[in-house]
Amino acid sequence: MSLPAKVMRDGQLEKRSSGLLQLWKRKRCVLTEDGLRLHSCRGGSVSAPGSKAKELRFERMVTVDCVEYKRGMVYFTVVMATGKEIDFRCQQDGTAWNAEIALALVRHKNLEAVQTGRNRHLSAAHLGSTGEDEEL
Repeated sequence: MSLPAKVMRDGQLEKRSSGLLQLWKRKRCVLTEDGLRLHSCRGGSVSAPGSKAKELRFERMVTVDCVEYKRGMVYFTVVMATGKEIDFRCQQDGTAWNAEIALALVRHKNLEAVQTGRNRHLSAAHLGSTGEDEEL
């Protein structure tokens, strides 16, 4: 059983729908160490905490880009490994969501790289101790 991921930020963002009209829909967003969870906001209220949420995990994210500031709003795009781009916007006041998501993504990718390096080092050390890589 895994522990729940630490919540780094909780608040509202607007996500552009992928439909024909591409309307902006308000979402309650929870930024954790693992990614971004999007809960729907219907009728002005936020969905219950136990309800199903869409999760954008950092391991499937590539970058946060296309930052534009217009009329007090910050517009940005989350690019997924599949090439899918998801557009968001938020109020410009305070620390912008795009910056927090980007920093959390970088932190996650750095931890992944360190773990990969450790695994390679341990694997090489293990091979060296068995004598498999010695010359005859």
